[in-house]
Amino acid sequence: MAAFRFIHTSDLHLGRRFSNYPESIRGRLVEARHGVLGRLVDAARRHGARHILVAGDLFDTETPSPEIWRQALAKMRSEEDVAWVAIPGNHDSMAAETLWNRVQEEGGIRVLTAPEPMELAPGVALLPAPVPSRSPGRDLTAWMADAVTGDDHLRIGLAHGGVTDFGEGADETIPPDRARTARLDYLALGDWHGCLRIADNTWYSGAPERDRFKHGGRGTCLAVAIKGAGCAPDVRVVETGLFDWKEVDLHLTPEAATAVSLESALQAGGANRRNMLRRIRASGWVRLPERTALERAAEEIAPEFGYLDLAVQELRTECAVGDLDRISAGGALRDAAESLFADANDAAKDEESRRLAAGALYRLYNYVVEE
Repeated sequence: MAAFRFIHTSDLHLGRRFSNYPESIRGRLVEARHGVLGRLVDAARRHGARHILVAGDLFDTETPSPEIWRQALAKMRSEEDVAWVAIPGNHDSMAAETLWNRVQEEGGIRVLTAPEPMELAPGVALLPAPVPSRSPGRDLTAWMADAVTGDDHLRIGLAHGGVTDFGEGADETIPPDRARTARLDYLALGDWHGCLRIADNTWYSGAPERDRFKHGGRGTCLAVAIKGAGCAPDVRVVETGLFDWKEVDLHLTPEAATAVSLESALQAGGANRRNMLRRIRASGWVRLPERTALERAAEEIAPEFGYLDLAVQELRTECAVGDLDRISAGGALRDAAESLFADANDAAKDEESRRLAAGALYRLYNYVVEE
């Protein structure tokens, strides 16, 4: 018997707006989510798969615009050699009855809204766990343990939710041994946006196009091949994302040349910076001139990247008396600088007050130096 091959994906979140990002990158991020449909089809063809299983959250909301869902379905229909099968997730749950009725009428993808076995292919049973509402509050895979399928059929589960709460307070926890208790040859999970192996036959595919720094790198799907019932699946991670997301730690000391340190931290990842999103988390402590040099270097190099964010919340900035001379040798500016300097170094004040004074002093210094 030839192995049954399919692509496991989830959390496409078509229609996500990325409103927290600058307009210069926002449109490209939105378009990349539509573009990943074609990259998933390419992955299926390369790995000999004729089915793409979407484990929830095809759309970002229960009310995507007609342009979002109709253009997605048009793309899916155009690839006749690949069949798309999906379940609603928590973002696009079955509460969106109007949406799913229209999707079914339009065609291009089969959406499973009932927890009952489906004949995915000859000898292959798919056991879906569609999400009925945003927070169902129960394990939606429980029914799989008693599901009856044909003798010697492959049993593939498709579900959306956490095997832990992932620190996000979810209460619809899926048992990590669900594949064993339900006699599943593979359990395809969605909800966690990073690729994650729970067991040999239980995986989160991760989002095929990443959408946050929490899950670094490029998006992925999984190419799965199963030779027969009871056989261990062959699971291969396939990169599908256009954008490369990464947080970079940059620890600084007064002796370091901050601009050089920044460039060194950004070297990894190749030359295609246009498709890179980077968050630089600066820590340690520097003097005022080095802090200014760091921020100017970040501003200068940022246009090379799709997006570059310099996070300085954990970076301490200290001022020496000599730095005050660069602000002003006397007068009102000097008085203001000395007052802020005193507050920033006053051990009798609380940490927040000292931090605010140091920040104000830095802004004053930077303003004067800019002028």
